[in-house]
Parts: sequence; structure tokens; C-alpha cells
Amino acid sequence: MSRFEYQRPSGSFGMFPPVIKALLVINIAVYLLRSLLGDVLIGDASINYYILDWLALNPLADSPVFGESNFYPWQLISYQFLHGGFLHLLFNMFALWMFGIELEQMWGSKKFLTFYLLSGLGAGLLQIFISDAPTVGASGSIYGVLLGFGLSFPDRKIFMFPLFIPISAKYFVMIFAGIELISGVMNTGSEVAHFAHLGGAAAGFLLLRFGDQFKIYEVFDKLWDALYKMINSGSPNRGYQQRQNVHSYTSQNTWRASTPKQETKSVTSTYAKSYVVDGEEITQNKIDDILDKISASGYQNLTDKEKFILNELSKRL
Repeated sequence: MSRFEYQRPSGSFGMFPPVIKALLVINIAVYLLRSLLGDVLIGDASINYYILDWLALNPLADSPVFGESNFYPWQLISYQFLHGGFLHLLFNMFALWMFGIELEQMWGSKKFLTFYLLSGLGAGLLQIFISDAPTVGASGSIYGVLLGFGLSFPDRKIFMFPLFIPISAKYFVMIFAGIELISGVMNTGSEVAHFAHLGGAAAGFLLLRFGDQFKIYEVFDKLWDALYKMINSGSPNRGYQQRQNVHSYTSQNTWRASTPKQETKSVTSTYAKSYVVDGEEITQNKIDDILDKISASGYQNLTDKEKFILNELSKRL
């Protein structure tokens, strides 16, 4: 494993950006489900059997060892949330947090989620053509994230275990890719999907190089927006209430701001619909637009004025 030190950008999502937090929760929850209830029988088979049969990445062709192929297209995504053991889960989730946190802060949540899932999908596509065994784990996605970090922060120093010698992230990525390539060639019978790891890294590279050019992120942005609207369609105020919770806004909140014409102006509203910042009225719609912009493209892509508005409002909580 490795360790690295960094400083988070001010105003960022914090220790656990939303997508990384969701991925951690889902992966851990699935692991606990399999550990605690996996041996429970449903008919003649266990829950684990059904999970692996339907959600693990099964080979395209029948396997002489594992029998009939049960490949389904959704397995290219679902296999990323299954793990073979506690250490497998621990290392993957730790690497996701360690290397992914700044990528999500820099890119925004929707772009990071697209990059993560498509890196894992690329790893899965390579794996099903070179292996006749079922595959589980987020390692392909993690290698995409690792490559993304190395190319985005090439000179960031990383301390490698067990040498504890600081090396640049770009060399760290090259070393790990080389190890995986050699391991894949030398250990063809290994249970570790070395070439899938390389497939994830290759997919990550292609996304970084051509993702914007071919409007891949733009297409998936529309998909995420459609899913969000579908989920929240049952409650017209749900999106507003979520933002209120995130920023600890409360009903019956009083805001005070100085304006050129009067020393202090109090704005009291049951739903905190508008505020005054530096003499300008800031409506809830304006705040929502700023928060949506953070989610789509990251905090650092806000204008100076938008950052100023958020900072001023946060001081009055």
C-alpha cells in the first residue's frame, strides 16, 4: 500500500465527497450482506449463489471449471460492488478515498462517477475476453482513479510501502502498471485479474484523453440529471430540503447583511427564500444554481463572486 499527503482545496466537499461516500457505503453494505446473510438458503441455493450468479462478472463462454456461462450486460457495472474478502474490500476502498477525493473535488461529482464506472466497465470488457472465471471487485475502477490522479497531479509526492521513499505520482502509476503487466504475463493462472486492472487504467486514460472531445461526460450528465429528476419526482420540495440539510439551513432563520443604504437589514423567512449579500439580493434559486454548479463541475470552477456569496452566507449560519 501507499500513503500520501495533500491539502484539500478550501470550500471543497470535505473528507468524504458525496459520490465517494455513496460508493463506500454501497460496497461495505454489499459485503456485510454477503457476510451475514450469504449462507441463508432460498430454495435450494444460498443468497451468495444468487448474488454471484446474477451480479458477478461471468465469462462470455462456458468455463471448463465454473460450468455454464451466465453473463448479463449489467454485470459490467454490478461486479464492481462485489469483493472476494475483507482485505480486498479494505484496500480498494482505502485507495478510492485516498486517490479519488481530490478528483471528485476538482471534477465535480457527476464527472467523477462517470469516470469511475466507465473505468470499471473498461476493465470488465477486457476481462471477459481473456478469462473464463467469474470476476468481482472494484480494482479496475480503482486503477482508473489511480491513473487519473497520477496524470492530474503528476508531481504530487507519494510514500511507497515498505520503502517510504517519496516519489512523484506519475512514476508511482508507471511502477504499478508495470507490476500488473508483469504479473499478468507471469501468473496466467492467478486468481487476481491483473489484466482487468490494466484495462481499468487504459479506460481511464482514454476517458481523460477523449472524454470531453467525444462529449462522453455531457451525455452522462444528462443521464444523471434524468435519474435525479426521476428519483425526486414524487416530492417537489425534496431537492430544496436536501440542500437545506447539507448547509444546515433551518426554517425561521434570520439573516443580517449590510448594504450601502442602511446599516443592517434583517431578512426573516420560513423557507429562507432570499438574502442580502453586499447590497445584492440573493434568492434561493441563485443559491440552488451555485450548488448545482458545484455538483456538476466542482467548487474551483465557481466564479469569485459565487465563492464570495457562499462564504458570506456560511458565516451567518
